Amino acid sequence: MSALAIRPLTPTVGAEIYGVDLSRPLSHGEVDAIEEALLAHGVLFFRSQDITPAQQIAFARQMGPVSVPPFAPKYGTDPELIVLDQVSPKGEGADEWHSDNTFMAEPPMGSILKAVQLPTYGGDTCFASMYAAYEGLSPALRDLVDGLRAVHDITKPMRKAIAGGHAKFDLATMQERCPPVEHPVVVTHPETGRRGLFVNRNATTQLVGLSERENDVLLPFLFDHVRSPEYQCRFHWEPGSMAFWDNRCVQHYAVADYAERRVMHRVTIAGPPVR
Repeated sequence: MSALAIRPLTPTVGAEIYGVDLSRPLSHGEVDAIEEALLAHGVLFFRSQDITPAQQIAFARQMGPVSVPPFAPKYGTDPELIVLDQVSPKGEGADEWHSDNTFMAEPPMGSILKAVQLPTYGGDTCFASMYAAYEGLSPALRDLVDGLRAVHDITKPMRKAIAGGHAKFDLATMQERCPPVEHPVVVTHPETGRRGLFVNRNATTQLVGLSERENDVLLPFLFDHVRSPEYQCRFHWEPGSMAFWDNRCVQHYAVADYAERRVMHRVTIAGPPVR
């Protein structure tokens, strides 16, 4: 068995993991322990991991097949490793509560993010449990959203990436390549069996079958509902810090409170369609 030590950050979401070196291949026991901790806590944090991009990708592959997103910022050279490079992040998209790439027909199972260069102050990331957000709804509202589906669209994140100078893609071409998709508003995690909200302000554009007026009321409420502090934890990045979150049941929010360069490396892990 692995000698991993697990320190939960809150009763709801997040745990720091100690006693593992992600620069080397993991044992079967370590992989199993990390997978079990991820299912239990939603997002895991690792400190003091001095690893290369190739080692980060290798770690991701031990957790599952790597997902190559349909578009990425212009800074990286390896399609499996997304380079996030920002100086003025406010309004560029990551400072909204979101799950990664839900505009895909099969969104990623998870994401692994590593700090490469950090501002002197600020730049934390908050994470929220969508299990807790769903369970925090009244029974009547849970009954309503349980049967709904929502449209997810690449247009908004793509426009922000282009406007911020982070992407060179043509919007119309990307819209044709990635047409809107539908996902359930509430998904069932394939391993835990727990139910969680699956809508986010970056990509979800409408609730299917509801009128425009009904959408104008219910969808913003669901977006804002995930902001309750009791659903969240907050992670302060340090050099060598890494986060691994379950994209199916956790949303994240990059706090845009800095004006110095912040560089992060992200690898996403493929998963089956959400249901």
